[in-house]
Amino acid sequence: MSTASAYLSVRGIDIDVVYKDIKNLHIGVYPPLGRVRVAAPERLDDDQVRLAVIQRLPWIKRQREQLKTAPRQTAREMITGESHYVWGLRKRLKVVERPGHTHFEIDGDRLVLYTPRDTTAEQRRTALDRWHRQQLREALPAVISAWEQALEVSVPKWTIRRMKTKWGLCNRESRHLWFNVELAKKHPDCLEYIVVHEMTHYFERNHGVRFTKLMDKYLPDWRSRRDQLNGSPLAEETW
Repeated sequence: MSTASAYLSVRGIDIDVVYKDIKNLHIGVYPPLGRVRVAAPERLDDDQVRLAVIQRLPWIKRQREQLKTAPRQTAREMITGESHYVWGLRKRLKVVERPGHTHFEIDGDRLVLYTPRDTTAEQRRTALDRWHRQQLREALPAVISAWEQALEVSVPKWTIRRMKTKWGLCNRESRHLWFNVELAKKHPDCLEYIVVHEMTHYFERNHGVRFTKLMDKYLPDWRSRRDQLNGSPLAEETW
């Protein structure tokens, strides 16, 4: 079966389109971030697909809203035995209660939390969020610098924040980039993909044919990295 792909943006929603030897058009909205994927017959063109998506926008928006508001997991208790992801690797949490400041360390396949006995689960979750942000803050400069040189552009400002439906954002006017703190839990290849994706928006605003060609040129395996990122859970699983 022959296939071709396109990358569209409809009313601010990114759409992955795969053209196949099929009879009918199918639209799906997938977790964790509400990615929209369209499987379309080869006889249709991008404009026809765009019209079909517009006609289904109310349904698509309802599905995406349900994903945003659905509980992702019960709140982590932050006790020994839980699992947490660090750069795509699952680590078993070990809690060491002792006086001093709360902090995390990696010890082989364990994520060790050193914390006073009286800290609450919420305080421990807050500390983990800060630690993930620091992991990302330390990793991003080298990745951004490498791609600044490769793309011959500069990134004047970037920010880490928690986002429900985006892995990254780009403001083309200010050239400010934002990155989802959850990327610290994903494989480094996923972080590089998002960096390149957002920097490519410096050259092309929309996710059209030109954007796809630029991504193919800069990062030929970007589709597999995207699938790896979107196929991994946004929230950790438990052991």
